[in-house]
Amino acid sequence: MTDRNALIQPDHGQSAIALHLVDKASLADWTKTLNAGQRSALAAQKFESGAGEVAIVPDGDGWFAVGGVASTASLSSWCLARLAEVLPGGTYRLAREEALGGEGTGVAPALHGWLTAQYRFDRYRKEAKAVEPRVLLTKAVKAIEPSLAEASAVMMVRDLVNTPAEDMGPAQLEAEARALAKAHHATVHVHAGDALEHDYPMVHAVGRAASRHHAPRLIELEWGDPAHPRVAIVGKGVCFDSGGLDIKPSSGMALMKKDMGGAAHALALAGLIMGHGLKVRLHLLVPAVENAISGNAFRPGDILRSRQGLSVEITNTDAEGRLVLGDALTRATEMRPELVIDFATLTGAARVALGPDLPAMFARTDETAAGLLRAGLERDDPCWRLPLHDGYREWLKSDVADLQNSPSGGFAGASVAALFLDRFVGEAIDWAHFDTFAWRPAGKPGRPKGGDALGLRAAWGFLLERFGA
Repeated sequence: MTDRNALIQPDHGQSAIALHLVDKASLADWTKTLNAGQRSALAAQKFESGAGEVAIVPDGDGWFAVGGVASTASLSSWCLARLAEVLPGGTYRLAREEALGGEGTGVAPALHGWLTAQYRFDRYRKEAKAVEPRVLLTKAVKAIEPSLAEASAVMMVRDLVNTPAEDMGPAQLEAEARALAKAHHATVHVHAGDALEHDYPMVHAVGRAASRHHAPRLIELEWGDPAHPRVAIVGKGVCFDSGGLDIKPSSGMALMKKDMGGAAHALALAGLIMGHGLKVRLHLLVPAVENAISGNAFRPGDILRSRQGLSVEITNTDAEGRLVLGDALTRATEMRPELVIDFATLTGAARVALGPDLPAMFARTDETAAGLLRAGLERDDPCWRLPLHDGYREWLKSDVADLQNSPSGGFAGASVAALFLDRFVGEAIDWAHFDTFAWRPAGKPGRPKGGDALGLRAAWGFLLERFGA
């Protein structure tokens, strides 16, 4: 297994193969520095410096590599990813590194893609193909640790989401939280059994049909100085979603191991917060359940009592994520945090509106929304704000309870689901909600097909800006 922490190293003049980054504006001048044989090699490989293009060029007894980028003056998170995927194993350094990336960030953004491009999920392969690591040397020494931390968090999300539900149930999410707590001297409290049924009735109702080894629970982790601003991070941990008695078709269940993607994001973000030593009082909450089917599964038409006291008419058992989040958000806001951020693979409507690449983001304040959008663009992790439109709140009304969980009609499904959650967040609390896909249906350089973090780096950049780097 590759040591991810060894993939980027400080450049102390070690032996390494040169990597030249070239954009279309600089290609002509750069090729003038090559000899005739090298220019012929480039031409034979049809290298035109388009983003993601790679070529190998002979150089005496050896060779160097060249990669096309959109702009050498503004490097993205993904501009080195294709190189890291296709080059042979070995040690590399960027030629003229000091001239790349312009002033300010320099090459720092590009380190992320170099790392994430070498991610592999081979836990279940009998003979996992050994891949020799590609190591990058850099003079941007201060950027190494932050890049490693963010890439490790992204790869944690990928590992958790890619793992099948039988091996990534509520107990395994609890184990991940306990491992984080041990590493960072945090405390963990788990609500289960009778205590869960009494204190978090919607979490219990959704998860009660699962087998004993996938029993439901609410996982809480706390860390940091109580004098610092309290920040709650909440993640939907539906480890598998059959749809319940409103059962999904088989095609709809095919990816439902990823329905705990919100929990994966929350756990990874908590790790970043604690690893960085951010000056906050962290409160992590993960309602972990399996939405299974058995004789005691909750039913359409049931009315559930929530932790907050609101009654909820169940109009669709496949709208279960908002139920477990409702109880978790209630618990989070009881502690009067300065900020609450939740992540959830909540609605298909968000994917219809925005596709797989853009997580839908909802926020109560324009300032928080603007900060998240800005941080996402800065980290090549864009999100898109959708509205918490007051006019749609009436669609949640029920004839027999305080509200229903899934209105008929299908209009504005992502916004209506967010408005449901809003009912469980205390008044005057700054709150943002990510409706993320947590999955890539098609691979891109540095972003393979499968589980992925979408919105994680945006949230992390926002927290760094708000609470101090």
